[in-house]
Amino acid sequence: MRIAVFGAGGIGGYLGARLAQAGDEVVLIARGPHLTAIQAHGLFVESPTGDFHMTPSIATDRPEDVGVVDAVLLGVKAWDVRAAAAALRPMIGATTGVLTLQNGVEAPAEVAEVLGAGHVIVGVALDRSVLAGPGRLRHVGSLDPNLTMGEIDNRSSERVEHIRAALEKVKVTVNVSENIHAWLWGKFAGVAALGGVGAVVHVPIGV
Repeated sequence: MRIAVFGAGGIGGYLGARLAQAGDEVVLIARGPHLTAIQAHGLFVESPTGDFHMTPSIATDRPEDVGVVDAVLLGVKAWDVRAAAAALRPMIGATTGVLTLQNGVEAPAEVAEVLGAGHVIVGVALDRSVLAGPGRLRHVGSLDPNLTMGEIDNRSSERVEHIRAALEKVKVTVNVSENIHAWLWGKFAGVAALGGVGAVVHVPIGV
């Protein structure tokens, strides 16, 4: 598959790099010093399961330079989803899937409103990966990367199965759910509880 990562930061960049490692053609869309470093040297990933490096087929900040892809990993923050979905249009073909990776529960509906529900794949990622510097990601902590995903209407699809099979080849655990919205709300409940406690006691999640 030809896959674009829109927002090649911690989670999106990590999963995109793993898909490239599995053999897919991966395009990275980033900005600023991070993009400049990727264009010059590719993307480096530090991980307890083994450091690795990937060179994207294209690294750019212009979706119109990419052309149509089979899937997009949407790695932007929740407040940027609607604008990002609109920016994706030059890469969207009739069967392109857009995998949402945001915390909260609104991103799939927002992408559906902009691009149509048929393009939306809902993702729930548990992966402590961070931007360690321009062109460099770090997978930290003891949490093994895993992804639960499914089409927005819970049906099975070839594009979901392809992503699952590719990621499982490269040490990412993937679950394809028949009720992906329950997983989305489950993660939201956990994030809300942890965030609330953290705000009250003024300490980060590790503490």
